Amino acid sequence: MSDLKQTSRRISKAKPKPSVPAKAVGKAVRSRMPKPVDRATMVEIFRRWHAADPEPKGELDYTNPYTLLVAVTLSAQATDVGVNKATRGLFAVADTPQRMLELGEEGLRQHIKTLNFFNTKAKNVIAMARRLVEEFNGEVPNSVEILETLPGVGRKTASVVVNIAFRDPRVAVDTHIFRVTNRLPLAITKTPLDTQVALEKLIPDEYRLHAHHWLILHGRYICKARKPECWRCQVNDLCRYPDKTIP
Repeated sequence: MSDLKQTSRRISKAKPKPSVPAKAVGKAVRSRMPKPVDRATMVEIFRRWHAADPEPKGELDYTNPYTLLVAVTLSAQATDVGVNKATRGLFAVADTPQRMLELGEEGLRQHIKTLNFFNTKAKNVIAMARRLVEEFNGEVPNSVEILETLPGVGRKTASVVVNIAFRDPRVAVDTHIFRVTNRLPLAITKTPLDTQVALEKLIPDEYRLHAHHWLILHGRYICKARKPECWRCQVNDLCRYPDKTIP
């Protein structure tokens, strides 16, 4: 028998190594994850953020609830700086749904053509303006559920608008907030919606109105995705994230 055949026979007779079930792997990973902070620790986290910045503000420029809605809608897949540059001239000529319809889709495109997906965004903003005029007398409704039915508006955008414009203590979840929530962790979640539900249930009432801004600013400037700047984090002693970058 040739060496090749003998080798093939030995391989075929060898017992396969037992594989680790996927569920077992999942359990092993979850067992290494830190448990969410307790309520007292969560209160202290938000107390420190409040002490450092009692009235946090978003970084999008707007003049009224409608321009806020438009700015947040345009901010998808774009930076706040880029949106502010585009809307500076736009809001000077179209700061109401009626004036946006007068500007028209082509006129709107000229103002926002520096933004990603500007063609789709222009269609959505014009369609949104039309619905606001026809169904809501040109006013932005104070309702997440209604806002979500408008073209180009999802749960995050709707939650941001009612939070800022109407002081409804919603916690809009983006990638920064999702990351910070699961790193501290305030909660262990799998989706943005899961995160929003958990945070709105867990965050103490006195801090919930501004929680969205504290979390997003913390994630954007300190608890960064690739390399969190833990050495200047206000809550690093309370954070249970295992891969801190403190020297």
